Amino acid sequence: MSIAYSQTNLRQTHSSSRGRWIPIVLTTIAVLFLGVFLMLPLAAVFVEAFRKGIGVYLQSFADPDARSAIRLTLLVTLMVIPLNLVFGVAASWATTKFDFPGKGIFLTLIDLPFAISPVISGFLFVMLFGLHGWFGPWLMEHNIKIIFAVPGIVLATLFVTVPFVARELIPLMQSQGTEQEQAALVLGASGWQMFRRVTLPNIKWGLLYGVILCNARAIGEFGAVSVVSAHIRGQTNTIPLHIEILYEEYNVIGAFAMASLLTLLALVTLAAKTLVEWKSKKDQAKAVIGGIR
Repeated sequence: MSIAYSQTNLRQTHSSSRGRWIPIVLTTIAVLFLGVFLMLPLAAVFVEAFRKGIGVYLQSFADPDARSAIRLTLLVTLMVIPLNLVFGVAASWATTKFDFPGKGIFLTLIDLPFAISPVISGFLFVMLFGLHGWFGPWLMEHNIKIIFAVPGIVLATLFVTVPFVARELIPLMQSQGTEQEQAALVLGASGWQMFRRVTLPNIKWGLLYGVILCNARAIGEFGAVSVVSAHIRGQTNTIPLHIEILYEEYNVIGAFAMASLLTLLALVTLAAKTLVEWKSKKDQAKAVIGGIR
């Protein structure tokens, strides 16, 4: 009996030892993967950008074309985010608070930009608003330029960023249900009062999270914008397009300097995303504690 007990004890010890090694191995693999495929490329961007010194790095941003690309990227982002904000709130409100014919199709269409290549989405707008497109002749007659101009870049960026706010809010509002809104209506609140005092406080962190994701995609979008922009220096080049042109011209320092700016914007976005997640979890914890009390 003692022998059987010893064998069982040895098996348990061996199993416990093996169980301790599994998370260590998996963690090591994950860290190595992140280091090689994420941190190393990011570090390389800044090393190459500052390879010839801070003076040459700063000089890259003195180029009028570089400044134009930065201004255009920020302009497009500032135009796209409010439109996505309005659409995301309206779409999530409609799909979670009401039932209507074609609701499933509507939800599928929201996800369409995830399934379509950005390059294809750019060609869709060329087919619609280009010179030989469906509305091209009419636009030309009325001297309205969309393709190879800022409006086309805004439309292309808006198309690829449409799902982000809506897809953050829809599951959140579904989990919250409609009880609080119905109670507010029974107590005499108007539609705007209900939204401002009940719905908005409940979705504020999800809303901010969606806006942050939308901002990140809008700043870094390349494929769709490349198709509709014509790469006109100083006019229709965003930061990603300007990086491509600099690299093709063997201006490596300038390309990596602009890439470092894009990377910094991405890191700021990531920091904001982390802060929103932390705030959201903190509010949820407070709500749970308040409910227990």
